[in-house]
Amino acid sequence: MEIVKTIRELREWRGNLRGDLGLVPTMGFLHEGHLSLVRHALAQNPHAAVSIFVNPTQFAPDEDLDSYPRDLQRDVDLLKAKGCHLLFAPPPSEVYPEGFQTRVEVAELSKPLEGVRRPTHFQGVATVVMKLFGIFQPTRAYFGQKDAQQLALIRRMARDLNLPIQIVGCPIIREPDGLAMSSRNAYLTPAQRAAAPVLHRALLAARTLWLQGEKSAESLRRTMRQTIETEPLVRLDYATVADPETLAELGTAPQGALLALAAFLDKTRLIDNMVL
Repeated sequence: MEIVKTIRELREWRGNLRGDLGLVPTMGFLHEGHLSLVRHALAQNPHAAVSIFVNPTQFAPDEDLDSYPRDLQRDVDLLKAKGCHLLFAPPPSEVYPEGFQTRVEVAELSKPLEGVRRPTHFQGVATVVMKLFGIFQPTRAYFGQKDAQQLALIRRMARDLNLPIQIVGCPIIREPDGLAMSSRNAYLTPAQRAAAPVLHRALLAARTLWLQGEKSAESLRRTMRQTIETEPLVRLDYATVADPETLAELGTAPQGALLALAAFLDKTRLIDNMVL
């Protein structure tokens, strides 16, 4: 596996490739969820590359940019073991040189759900992903379904800007107790870790109700809220039943509707979702 830190090195590598390239953009501190994306990329392309970049523009001033978990050597070892072909791990100054002033915004999809709590987040996400797409020129790019709004936003951006890139959404990878894998799980205390699977239980409770014939979206939202309330260490941020493409709140939940949650465990904020 080659490791490069500059765009010039990356473009030299890319220029010598023949055949499709699969890209997995990440912020590092890799877990099995990330590695599942690498496996998909390797299975569908002769070449697979990963970027590790903790993107400062998607963090608000009061968020966890400085404390976000990092362990580059561990990430390198994991990627080598999986057979990844290239790792791009640039410093912030390489991605955002002095005087940088261009931003990418997917206007409407950035506003609901995560956008209410983090209004500048998705502008940072869209900008860095668009930069990575321009630098790598991948055939396919792989993103996890756990960040459902991010996935919808990147698909919209690719369609709107006519990008010749296939956006591949991959299933959520969970711990044995149902907790969706996330780098931020490392912040949880033992007691918080024991409480955190309530997010998944809330989604399962709503899905069970839906399978039993309940199609009222408000009933499903109420079930998710009530399930979260059974865990005193967990404070609900939102529970939604939304259209998976527009993220508009639904009154009636059809097949394919998105159930999504965000919740706080002290200062740690976790998200989860499920498609009916």
